[in-house]
Amino acid sequence: MVDLILNIALFIMLAGILLTLVRFIKGPSVVDRVISFDVMSIVSIALIAMIAHSVFRVIYLDVALIYGLLSFLGVLIVSRYLERGL
Repeated sequence: MVDLILNIALFIMLAGILLTLVRFIKGPSVVDRVISFDVMSIVSIALIAMIAHSVFRVIYLDVALIYGLLSFLGVLIVSRYLERGL
């Protein structure tokens, strides 16, 4: 039962990445692209956590944590640049 739920969650996350990739490519404004990049990075962090659970490796959670911090800083820098410049 748990495997079924994890497979459904994996399918939903992959669909979310595909939809946000479409928004990233087609986005009419730069803000849409920044938001879609942020959503893709959040979903990819969840995918890394699911991979860590499936292969029983806790070290991958550290990778997800560092990736989340770097993604957050990247979005902050881009949004500050778009708002008023660096």
